[in-house]
Amino acid sequence: MSIYKKTASYDIIVVGGGMAGMCAAISAARGGAKTAIVQNRSVFGGNASSEIRMHICGANCHSSKPNLRETGIVEEILLENKSRNPYASFHLFDMILWEKIYMQEGLDAYLNTNMDDAVVEDGEIKSIICHQNSTETEYTLSAKIFVDATGHGTLGVLAGAASRVGSESRHEFNEPTAPEEANNYTMGNTLMFVARDREEPVTFIRPKWAYRFSEDDLKYRPHETGITAHADGIGIVEAEEGENFLPEITSVDSGYWWIELGGNYDNIVSQGEEIRDELLKCIYGVWDHLKNVGDHGIGNYDIDWVGMVPGYRESRRLDGDYILTENDIRANRIFDDAVAYGGWPMDVHVPGGLLDFDSPASHVYNFEGCYTIPYRCYYSQNIGNLMMAGRDISTSKMAFSSVRLMGSCSVGGQAVGTAAALAVRYGCSPREVGQSHIAELQQQLLKDDCYIPGFDNQDTEDLARRAAVSATSESVHGPAVNVINGVSRSVGDKTNFWESASVGSQGETLTLKLPEEKYLREIRLTFDTDLSHEIMPSIVREVRERQVKGMPHELVKDYRISLYSQGKKVWEKTILDNVQRLNIHPLEDIKCGEVEVTVLGTHGLERARIYEVRIY
Repeated sequence: MSIYKKTASYDIIVVGGGMAGMCAAISAARGGAKTAIVQNRSVFGGNASSEIRMHICGANCHSSKPNLRETGIVEEILLENKSRNPYASFHLFDMILWEKIYMQEGLDAYLNTNMDDAVVEDGEIKSIICHQNSTETEYTLSAKIFVDATGHGTLGVLAGAASRVGSESRHEFNEPTAPEEANNYTMGNTLMFVARDREEPVTFIRPKWAYRFSEDDLKYRPHETGITAHADGIGIVEAEEGENFLPEITSVDSGYWWIELGGNYDNIVSQGEEIRDELLKCIYGVWDHLKNVGDHGIGNYDIDWVGMVPGYRESRRLDGDYILTENDIRANRIFDDAVAYGGWPMDVHVPGGLLDFDSPASHVYNFEGCYTIPYRCYYSQNIGNLMMAGRDISTSKMAFSSVRLMGSCSVGGQAVGTAAALAVRYGCSPREVGQSHIAELQQQLLKDDCYIPGFDNQDTEDLARRAAVSATSESVHGPAVNVINGVSRSVGDKTNFWESASVGSQGETLTLKLPEEKYLREIRLTFDTDLSHEIMPSIVREVRERQVKGMPHELVKDYRISLYSQGKKVWEKTILDNVQRLNIHPLEDIKCGEVEVTVLGTHGLERARIYEVRIY
C-alpha cells in the first residue's frame, strides 16, 4: 500500500531500465520528446549491471565477425566507461549508466519503481500504475506512447497485447531447426559468481542445503580453466553435425553461464523466486565440487561474490506486424524497413539447464554474416501505442536465440526511441511511422551512428555529400573521398575511411570545400574505434585481457576544426583527449565555404582515420 500518490504525464514512457530500455529512453529524449524511464531495480543496465554482471555481446560474436560491433548510444556508453573505468569495475559501470540517464535533458527516471497495472482504453494504453518502494509513493504515469523494455513483455501482457512463449513448431514458419512440435520451454536463468586467488590455501565448507555434484554429473559442463568454450561467455557447447561453436575460454574465477535453471518450469516468471533459490543451491554445489571433489587446481581460490538477481534469457515475446524467423537470419535478409541488425549465432540452451546431466548445455547454430531486423518487429500488432525494445520483440524462438544479445537489443532500443519521438512529432502511431516515415527514421539512425546493413547516408540536408574532398596525405586503401561515401564503418574489403599516410608534427588535414558558402549549424565527425574487437566490462579475465588497454588505438584523440569563408578563417575549435567515436559540434549559423579537420594525434595509431564528416 502506498502512503503518497502522484501523477505525471509524458510523451513517451519506457518501462524497463536494461540496456535496451536505456537506449530507447535516451534516444527518445534526444529526439525532443518528454520522456520517462521506469526501472524496478536500484541500478540501470539489467543483465549488464553489477547485480548480474553479464558482458554486452552482440553481432561481432566475441570478435569473430569483423567490423560488426554495435555503435550509437551503446558505443557511446562503452567508450565512456573505457575511458573512466580502466579495471572494468561493474560498480563504476553502474555509475556511468546512472549518469547517462540522469544527466540527459528531457528524461525523468523512476528507480526502484515497479509497474503494477496498465489502464487501457480502445486498444491503447492510457497510463500505468506504479509503486516506488523507496518513497512509498504510487505514481500514475500517462503518455502518448509506451515502450515495453521489461524483458518479460509485462506491460504488453497487462495491456492485452498478443504474445507468445516457447518454441513454434517446425512447420509454423518452416524453420529447419525448430522442434517438430510446439512447446512452452524457454531458456533458463543464471546466477553468476566471481572467485579470487587469495595466494594461500582456502578451505570451503559446503552449506548443508547446497547440492552435491559428481564429475559424471558435470561431464557436459566443462569447468577447468583454459578449456575452449562457447560464446555465451563462460562455458562450452557440444556441437552436433552441421553445427559450430565460437571460441571462448572458460575460467573458474568467473562463472558459469551453464549454472542455469527454469527453462522447463511451468512459468519462468511466476516461479522466479523458487528458481533463484535453486540456483543458489547449484552454485554452492558446483563450488563444493571444484574445491572438494577431485583436484581442480584451485586450492587458493575463494568465492568473492555471488549474484542474488538471476539473469533471464527468455520469457515472453510480443507479436508485432512481422515475426522475424530463422530463415530471415540464415538468409542475411535485408528488409526494406530495417532499423537494426544482429549477427550472433542461434544459441538455444537446453531447457533443463544444469540438472539435465545427459545433455550439452546449449546448441549453437552458426551462420556467416549478419541480418537486419525490420521496424515491424518493434511495435505491437494489436495495442496501438505500444512499442517493444529488448528481448521481448516480435520473433520466433529460433530467431530470438540470436536477437536476444544485449548489443542487438541496445541498437534496437535506440531505433525504438527514435521512432517513438518521430511518432510524437508527427502526431501519429508507431505503425504509421513505418508506413509514412520509415526513410526518415532510417536516415536519422544512420546520422546518430547506428549501422543498418544495406543502407547508406542519403540525407539531403548533409552539405558534405556535395563537397570536394582532399587531404594533406592519404594511404592507398584510405582515400580522403571515403568520408562522404555514406558508410561509416568498414564492410568486407571496403575500408570506407580516410587514412593519412602518417601523422606529422603539424598533424594531417582533411579539407571539404562546399559548392557554395552556407550558414552552418552543425558538424558531425565519426572516427575509428576498431569495431572488430570488444570494449565492454566483463567478469571473465580472458575477455578483459584480450581487449586493448586504454582507448582503441585507432581513435582520434586530439583534433582541430577550422572554418573558412572566402579564404579567411572565421571559426576554430581544438578538441583534446577525445574518447568518443561520434563527435557532434553545434555552430551558431556561421557562414562558411570550407571546412578543415586537422588530426593532431590518436590514442596510438600512427595514422589519422576518419570514417565520416557530415555538415549541416
